[in-house]
Amino acid sequence: MPRPVDVDELQERLLGAGYVADAGLATALACAVSLERAVLLEGDAGVGKTDAARALANVFGARLLRLQCYEGLDLAAAAYDWNYGKQLLAIRAAEAAHERTPDLYADEFLIRRPLLAALGAERERGIVLLIDEIDRADDEFEAFLLEFLADFAISIPERGTVAAEHRPIVVLTSNRTRDLHDALKRRCFYHWIGHPSVEREIEIIRLHLPDVAPELARDVARAAAALRERELRKAPGIAESLDWAQTLGILGAERLDASNFEPSLGSVLKYPEDIELARASAAAIISAAHPSTSSG
Repeated sequence: MPRPVDVDELQERLLGAGYVADAGLATALACAVSLERAVLLEGDAGVGKTDAARALANVFGARLLRLQCYEGLDLAAAAYDWNYGKQLLAIRAAEAAHERTPDLYADEFLIRRPLLAALGAERERGIVLLIDEIDRADDEFEAFLLEFLADFAISIPERGTVAAEHRPIVVLTSNRTRDLHDALKRRCFYHWIGHPSVEREIEIIRLHLPDVAPELARDVARAAAALRERELRKAPGIAESLDWAQTLGILGAERLDASNFEPSLGSVLKYPEDIELARASAAAIISAAHPSTSSG
């Protein structure tokens, strides 16, 4: 993998991979790759944190390993485990053949979960390790990551320390449902991904949905921005904007208007109270989607 990485070049290559990154995000990713440090991406759900890791793997032709975090995640699910069934069969086979019991902690019995698998990155291809939604994991697992992120190594009591010969690119994401510990943040580059500007969101919609009319893409981006200004339980992210544009296309809409606004709300808002709020503000939101007509 090329190091150091030029920021402008990476931004252009991410665009070629279908991801519209602003200068700040491209800088954080380029620095993390160049200096072989993890990068922590925080932001609301649906702003493109996970897709940034996917695009990064695409750019470098790397294999993407994803560890989805959840409450109760432990080492057996995240790092490694032993194939106890296979070990038992090996013991029985050795006893039946009156042979010496084999090494039960040999590679053939080791199950490599994402963290351990990421340490085996090949020089030619490389690995992008996505540790997704780290804020959902427990404090204990977050503490375990400190060794991994500091040394790119995992201590296995039966085997010793396994260290990476070629460090993977590591991307952590967080929806900030809880604060992460400072020790974890110190081991990472940090970037907050906010909701995109209207112009950037139009570009994203046009990139991912080239068949959507330019006028409809602009309407959706402006309306999504207007929705985010309201006190919603869950503000729509980029993923919801894309769903909204596709839904309106299925409905045969050329523009967002009063006839298709309410029927399409289920694609962009996910809570009944948010839908009711949007219905009550329908005129203002549709007006925001058509600034030229509303001002005239």
